[in-house]
Amino acid sequence: MGTMTRLPAPPLAPVPAWPPEQPPDDITRGLFGQGRRLIRTHPLATDALLAAVLLGLCSAWLSWSAFASYRAAIVQTVLISTLVFRRRYPSAVFLAACAIAFAQWLFGDPLLGDVTLLVALYTVAAHESRMRALLAAAVLEAGAIMASFRWQLAGTVPRSLLFLSAMVLTALFAGLTAASGSRYLAWMDERARRLETERDQQAVIVAAAERTRIARELHDIVSHSLSVVITLADAAAVVGRSDPAGGVEAMTEASEVARRALTDMRAMLGVLRTDETSAGLAPQPGIDDLGALVERIRATGLPVAFSIEGTAFPLSATAELTVYRIVQEALTNTLRHATARHAMVTIAYDQPQLRVRVADDGTATAPDAHCGHGIEGMRERAALHGGVLRAGPDPDAPTGWLVEATLERPL
Repeated sequence: MGTMTRLPAPPLAPVPAWPPEQPPDDITRGLFGQGRRLIRTHPLATDALLAAVLLGLCSAWLSWSAFASYRAAIVQTVLISTLVFRRRYPSAVFLAACAIAFAQWLFGDPLLGDVTLLVALYTVAAHESRMRALLAAAVLEAGAIMASFRWQLAGTVPRSLLFLSAMVLTALFAGLTAASGSRYLAWMDERARRLETERDQQAVIVAAAERTRIARELHDIVSHSLSVVITLADAAAVVGRSDPAGGVEAMTEASEVARRALTDMRAMLGVLRTDETSAGLAPQPGIDDLGALVERIRATGLPVAFSIEGTAFPLSATAELTVYRIVQEALTNTLRHATARHAMVTIAYDQPQLRVRVADDGTATAPDAHCGHGIEGMRERAALHGGVLRAGPDPDAPTGWLVEATLERPL
């Protein structure tokens, strides 16, 4: 039979710290991200700063214009001051600014502070519904027509109307673009939180699967080894008085089995340590180790026949480990639960299938096929290779227990 080098089962791949679909540029960090967080967390302060800067510029313009007067300064100051609350009450600020501008149209002169209307329209488009933004733009366009006919800011009515209409459209589309960008950033934030949650959930699933795998391996190691040690200790106690040499030999064999179990447990638990390399870990057992396993069972006093049928073909390390653990668990159950006088282990190669058969002639007092973690663990191992496992009374014998597994994809 061909042999293969068996290495420890590779650990599960770590969960990636971030999904591969993340955007190339992290737009929520850096100077832009800090400014965006500052504006969002302190809206009143940032709007007050904007109003103060705009008031300073417009006041400087007014002091050098032909429209300078106390009344114009007061109107401009009140008009610009409404921007302090522009993001808290977008529609109300826009209507208030329109009312002040209408009074200015009736009794005053054009002011640079009228740019407040454009800022208010931008705010409505950026923070309110699209319908409200269009209604606000229509209202402001009406104001632009009225201003064009009254003041003719560009020299003629058509040029003034074109200029003011372009300003209205610019403010409207700028606000709609900002709203779209805000929705995109909100979607990105929500997506990031959702992906972090999925990453944490996947980590929990991987950890649970790893715990299950380790628990299954420890069950196989501890259950088998303790059963053999207990059987050898009982045998030593029985024959120790009449045959001291036989008792010493049984206890020596029990000591060796316990040492091997301790080594296997250290190797299994060693994979949980992140500060140690795995270079010193022993290879996982396979089909080549079944002979030693059978010898240990024979040392307890139970005759075990072991045979290999068919032409051997190469197996993966996990497939060989599965075969070994199935035979180990089946023989352990024979020792613990059956008063058997003989057991037989058969490994049959029938490519692409591999059949494992463990039978005994006990009184069929083994646990029911649906009880206990050992038999369930054997079923899980067989299922990993697309196989099935049956455990129950031997249909071809008056007494006895049969464990039979077929691995469909052992390669």
